Amino acid sequence: MKKEIRDALRRDKTIDISTTGAQSGQTRRIEIWFHNVDDEIYISGMPGRRDWLANLEAYPEFTFHLKGSLQADLAATAQPITDLAERRGIMGRFEGERDLEAWVADSPLVRVRFDGKVE
Repeated sequence: MKKEIRDALRRDKTIDISTTGAQSGQTRRIEIWFHNVDDEIYISGMPGRRDWLANLEAYPEFTFHLKGSLQADLAATAQPITDLAERRGIMGRFEGERDLEAWVADSPLVRVRFDGKVE
């Protein structure tokens, strides 16, 4: 992975993701925040059901669109994290977290793996 991309993944917070609709099969693009924890990339959200998570569970391959300090479209795969202890360990490292147990119990959480060589 190029240094510029690694740097953007360390400094930026807001991205877009393009997913495949779980029911429609059509491409959906939304803005979302991501978290970098020890150079592992995670996407989470407010507690509750999220369409983007349902899309990633049905079709884990998606596009991670950097759009802050650097613009790049990165092929990625989502790995939903369901183990409560693992979720607690990861979410406990997110900045600004107030009610950790509510987030662990009810918020979406996926680990992002970048596919192939990222240019």
